[in-house]
Amino acid sequence: MDATDTFQCSVITPERIVLECDAKFVAFPAHDGEMGALKNRAPLVCKLGIGILRIETADPSGDREGAGDAKQHVLFVDGGFAQIVENRLTILTQQARKPDEIDAAKADQALVEARAMKITDDASSDARSNAIQRARVQLKLAQPTS
Repeated sequence: MDATDTFQCSVITPERIVLECDAKFVAFPAHDGEMGALKNRAPLVCKLGIGILRIETADPSGDREGAGDAKQHVLFVDGGFAQIVENRLTILTQQARKPDEIDAAKADQALVEARAMKITDDASSDARSNAIQRARVQLKLAQPTS
């Protein structure tokens, strides 16, 4: 792929724009499994799940200026929506965090607390499952890679 095989990607939370870049490939956690996007993908609106967002850019800095070797951005995302229209992917999520923004001890404690949640109905079962998934993904990203 060359520089013309990129599309615009934005990751936005209610508080800030987390990332804007020209992407070569993006994999995001849909509510029913992982989805991928390349340039010229058909239009799509999709509910996001809890998981890892991977963005491969052509530019090592992740910004729109210049070109270079590919770089991969990895973020934790917590639900929301993804929209792809005319080579522009917009990820709207409640939370997007880089691995260095995740405290492993807090994520571990959140996992302990999530497992201890009592299930009394379908809503509490869903809340417990989401809390466990949220903590597991954050723990995975917080672990240093060897």
